[in-house]
Amino acid sequence: MSDYLRIKNRFTYHPPKGDQVERYESIRENGKVTAMTFEDLCPASPELTMAINHIDQAVMWANAAIARNE
Repeated sequence: MSDYLRIKNRFTYHPPKGDQVERYESIRENGKVTAMTFEDLCPASPELTMAINHIDQAVMWANAAIARNE
C-alpha cells in the first residue's frame, strides 16, 4: 500500500461491520479488568498512572487495528 493510501486509511471513518462491535467491546472490557486489577494491587503512583495510560493506549490501538485493517 502506498504512503498516500496508508495516510488516507488512518484518517478515514471505518464503520463497524460483522462482529467488530463485539470484539471492540471485549477488548475494552479486558482492558478495564486489567486496569482495575492494577488499581487494586499497586500503590497510587506516577508509575500506576502510566501503566493505566498504557492499557488505555493498547485498547485504542488494538481496536484501531481491527477498524483499519479489515
